[in-house]
Amino acid sequence: MDLLSLLQAAILGLVEGITEFIPVSSTGHLIVAGDLLGFTGERAKTFEIFIQLGAILAVVWLYRDRFLLVARSLGQSPKSRAFVGNLALGFLPAAVIGLVAHRWIKAHLFTVPTVAGALVLGGLVILLIERTKPIERVATVEELPPRLALGVGFAQVLALFPGVSRAGATILGGYLLGLSRTAATEFSFFLAIPVMVAATLLDLVSSRGNLSAADVPVFAVGFVVSFLSALVVIRAFIGFVAKRDFTPFAWYRIVFGVLVLTWTFSGFTSM
Repeated sequence: MDLLSLLQAAILGLVEGITEFIPVSSTGHLIVAGDLLGFTGERAKTFEIFIQLGAILAVVWLYRDRFLLVARSLGQSPKSRAFVGNLALGFLPAAVIGLVAHRWIKAHLFTVPTVAGALVLGGLVILLIERTKPIERVATVEELPPRLALGVGFAQVLALFPGVSRAGATILGGYLLGLSRTAATEFSFFLAIPVMVAATLLDLVSSRGNLSAADVPVFAVGFVVSFLSALVVIRAFIGFVAKRDFTPFAWYRIVFGVLVLTWTFSGFTSM
């Protein structure tokens, strides 16, 4: 067993778990971290998508009581049916466009320069949104009307571009549409489940020829570390958004993106 590969997997799993649910782009950080570690190529791209399932499992575990309640009452409860319907509406736009554009995006946009540019631009957009201070009309996920769920789904399409951040697109999109910070954040967590499960399965099917049994330990380590680190971050982030705005994340994106662009054009990256 290659200990270096396992160490790389653990580091990338930690990066995924920390960044998946905050508006800084987990994919962007994984691409940059992978390039720094020399963990690149088709196998690496599949690994980076697969370990997202670990982070998603963290959401399922933390909100398991709510999901079980919805599952048990789906046939009798209008609220449970509305919750599932909103997830379906939020999932639909990215699912359709992602299915069509998946191969092209993976082949052409998973590069350090495009990620860095998206990080900077996304940071500027967050600062602009915070200046507008949208009016809060939806306090909880349970109050979310279908049209706004679909609106968040269209915002999520932006995250197909690496570096934009799925969490950033859905949370800030929901916030702009009138969701409270907490409601937008929780709906982003829930919406990640169908989107990322579908994306992972699609990528595993399309990349199965590039993988072997020797990849299992590496993928497993990344998955477990991603799950454990995401558990910590999700709890902390919910507490953060209840009291603070997203400005710190905007400045982090801008500074990190500028540093990555400088690093890239100085010739230190292979991408």
